[in-house]
Amino acid sequence: DGKIYDACVIYPKNHTTEANFVEYFVYQIMPDILENKCGYKLCIYGRDIYPGEDAANAIEKRIQKSRRLIILLTQQLLNSEEDAYDQHMALYSALIQNDTKVILLEMETIGAYGKLQESLRFIIKQQGTIKWKEEHTVHPQSPNSKFWKQVRYHMPVTCWPS
Repeated sequence: DGKIYDACVIYPKNHTTEANFVEYFVYQIMPDILENKCGYKLCIYGRDIYPGEDAANAIEKRIQKSRRLIILLTQQLLNSEEDAYDQHMALYSALIQNDTKVILLEMETIGAYGKLQESLRFIIKQQGTIKWKEEHTVHPQSPNSKFWKQVRYHMPVTCWPS
């Protein structure tokens, strides 16, 4: 199908104390579970999109080469101007071009979805979100936890851990 990645990950990139766990999740936990234990290939900004590349163009190309989009919903992502372009490109690809499925991971309680952009509300209404709960932090590396089973359910079929 011409796709290189199983999923492209969109997350807040501002460096604040709240973002520390999100970055740890994106750079450590997700690759460990989804790549090392489940055999998926992820596109992660900062790891697969390099400094010096035209970020907007690189993100657009990576999204087009991905089978899924994983968007980490945080208060920071919703209020960030810096991440708005990534999010708009991802949602455009998913909703308008209809060639990429979206997986929404609610990393913290968002509260009322009324503040979200309309396209995100539409996706949430269609399929909901997968909520990261504090109890997942006890065994975040277990691919058989309820959270990771839900994520894998929405991912393309590759291999499943035994």
